[in-house]
Amino acid sequence: MTATTTSVDEPAQLDPQPAQASRAVRMLRRLVPAAAAALSGVLLYVSFPPRTLWWLALPAFAVLAWCLHGRTWKAGLGLGYLFGLGFLLPLLVWTGVEVGPGPWLALAAVEAVFVALVGAGIAAVSRLPGYPLWAAALWVAGEAARARVPFNGFPWGKIAFGQADGVFLPLAALGGTPVLGFAVVLCGFGVYEIVRQVRDVRGSKGVRESKGVRENKDVPDSKGVPESKGVRRGAAAVALLSVAVPLVGAFAARPLVSDKAEDGTATVAAIQGNVPRAGLGFNAQRRAVLDHHVRETERLAARVKAGEVERPDLVLWPENSSDIDPFTNPDARHAIEGAVKAIGVPVSVGGVVENKNGKLYNEQILWDPKKGPTDTYDKRQIQPFGEYIPLRSLISVFSSDVDMVRQDFSRGTEPGVFTMAGTEVGIATCYEAAFDWAVRDTVTNGAQIISVPSNNATFDRSEMTYQQLAMSRIRAVEHSRAVTVPVTSGVSAVIMPDGEVVAKTTWYTADSLVEEVPLRSSRTPATRLGVLPEGILVLIAAGGLGWAVTRVVRAKRTAGE
Repeated sequence: MTATTTSVDEPAQLDPQPAQASRAVRMLRRLVPAAAAALSGVLLYVSFPPRTLWWLALPAFAVLAWCLHGRTWKAGLGLGYLFGLGFLLPLLVWTGVEVGPGPWLALAAVEAVFVALVGAGIAAVSRLPGYPLWAAALWVAGEAARARVPFNGFPWGKIAFGQADGVFLPLAALGGTPVLGFAVVLCGFGVYEIVRQVRDVRGSKGVRESKGVRENKDVPDSKGVPESKGVRRGAAAVALLSVAVPLVGAFAARPLVSDKAEDGTATVAAIQGNVPRAGLGFNAQRRAVLDHHVRETERLAARVKAGEVERPDLVLWPENSSDIDPFTNPDARHAIEGAVKAIGVPVSVGGVVENKNGKLYNEQILWDPKKGPTDTYDKRQIQPFGEYIPLRSLISVFSSDVDMVRQDFSRGTEPGVFTMAGTEVGIATCYEAAFDWAVRDTVTNGAQIISVPSNNATFDRSEMTYQQLAMSRIRAVEHSRAVTVPVTSGVSAVIMPDGEVVAKTTWYTADSLVEEVPLRSSRTPATRLGVLPEGILVLIAAGGLGWAVTRVVRAKRTAGE
């Protein structure tokens, strides 16, 4: 019988399976947060109109809070970008309906950078006490930046604009879109904090039971960090308040929302004349869009004469409803004057007008049945790459599509408030409805109702129309004003000061809406405060970031000592 021996110099054979399993676990730990961030962004998109699933914003932000909690700022940057893409890519798909995917993908990619920066900031403050407060303030700060740069900003997708059907809506009257958005994000992060606190308490209880730790001893939390009962109670209180305060605040703000008349009522008519075709060529046939709106106005006049509908006090046409300049084209002027005289009341006409200096304006024209055109409003917040091309000479090197905008529109300088049959009507043209200041200053300049004339024909049957309609509903509550939304091709609507849509049209039909609306002159806290709530929240965000950086610096100094 022989003995078997093993040489001591022979290397041991290591099992490769544990190493492979370890790599798989590490890969999974990276992929799961990334996938969760992107999918929670999609969930946030689903909460937006035309769907009424506003409450999905809360779990969307709760998942984002989980993704970012305890991460480095670099990880937060990447996860925030994925969240932004998940949200903005489907939200803004309408921007590529007629011009292809290039502009859509570029816009979403650029706007997601702001969300990425917010994600980095939230990761940095995630270890601070009061995590939900700092995170929600940082989100509002990111929206404030996105509403201003580049090219005067693009606030589309503000969290507030997805809450027209939600319980938080009254907060718009308290502090505008910043406070409404802050409340939603705060509540979402608060939901995560509640779940985390419950998990940590259960984990701590398990540690006590397994180790026999007495009830009054400090025990580690779920991450192994010693945590006193006082700290745990404080963190639990913050988590609960993060959810309770927005809900209680929304309930307390409900008295600010009212559709009662303060200065009598006015009967308004919104004309939707329709367009000959959808897309960029909606106005390719000369005067066709104008003729459609003239015809629908004259049809309304005939219905009034027949006693089928009440005579309106004023009539509102959409943006670009006169596709040719009525000041330089006698046939267009004659057609408009005929329609205005037929209905017999002032009409706000949307036109494309070139002044004596050759400047092009997107203009609303107040047309009186006896005096003719008496006042104008020139759109101030014009759309980049739609109404003008920024950096035209540079961009033309990369794309010839800039030639589709042959001449840039110029900006107006004064707020638009028309006096129509004794009613002060504030004008915020289409894209301007997304900008807080562009709507607010019509009210501070005396508007009793608001008109948002729009032209959505270039976006076909996309969700853009409903997203914009939701903005107008938010503005109605924010400033406690009835809002009328006349659109060339739909969806036109009349909205009460409480945000309720009392009448609306369907897509691509010729129609008119006639409704009695309350006239109001009081100002909500949101109207009076203006940018102050947003400024305070930005300062809170800056304070949280400063605190987080200070803690990191101190920790490094302590470690160095």
